[in-house]
Amino acid sequence: MKTLQISHSPDADDIFMYYAIKFGWIGADIKFENIALDIQTLNDEALKGTYDISAISFALYPLICHDYALLRTAVSFGEGYGPKLIRKKGSKLKKNFKVALSGAHTTNALLFKTAYPDARIVYKNFLEIERAVLDGETDAGVLIHESILNYDSTLEVEREIWSIWEELSGGGLPLPLGGMALRRSMPLKRACECEEILIKAVKVAVNCKKQLSSMLLERGLVRVDDKMLDRYLNLYANDKSVRMDEKQLIAIDKLFEIGYNHGFYDKKIEANDFLIPEGYMQDRLS
Repeated sequence: MKTLQISHSPDADDIFMYYAIKFGWIGADIKFENIALDIQTLNDEALKGTYDISAISFALYPLICHDYALLRTAVSFGEGYGPKLIRKKGSKLKKNFKVALSGAHTTNALLFKTAYPDARIVYKNFLEIERAVLDGETDAGVLIHESILNYDSTLEVEREIWSIWEELSGGGLPLPLGGMALRRSMPLKRACECEEILIKAVKVAVNCKKQLSSMLLERGLVRVDDKMLDRYLNLYANDKSVRMDEKQLIAIDKLFEIGYNHGFYDKKIEANDFLIPEGYMQDRLS
């Protein structure tokens, strides 16, 4: 039985969505090896085609669309919330303020760069961003993952990335943050099987949230306590993470359009053109 590598971030929603497979709750003819990496590294490795299946920032996808198919599951969207641009309380940001971001190809970086073209950007592991602001290494930072819920009381929000998204997108759409991509060189039958397994895994995780959360907490696999974990999963690992709907696909296309219009991509693509064909397995067996 061949082992496929799935890379994902170490934040709670990714761990939660993949560990139904790790704990053996999903029967499958494919073995998976989970690899946890920060989002900057995940995006960099996807650009190199390192892993069979990888969590990515949606903003990265147009740069890897010829090498990876976009999966319909294990997605994270913000709806009225998302990454936060923070600074020290009482400080004021100049036009060319120095800011720490979690990666060059993240969704929050694309939106931030569009809104603040004169800012001086440094890239850091997402766990180091709060400290960079507290120590005065940077004037501001964009917090992601669990950090948006629990940051130092001496910091405050300058602007929500959600508000930038609302302004650029025209409003009414969820904010596309993280998705999954699968190597195009994989045989189509195997690719379809992988997507179906992942859909089942996320669905089982969401349906068994209390039990799975307890197991993750007991094993020290997440960085937050039970209350924070529940709150965070409600935001980013919920019923809408199981399978992308039409509104989410429209939101992804809008993100790609914004990126194209502001020079981040050489061409504009649409997500539907890069999904795994849905009817392939049924047609093959009919």
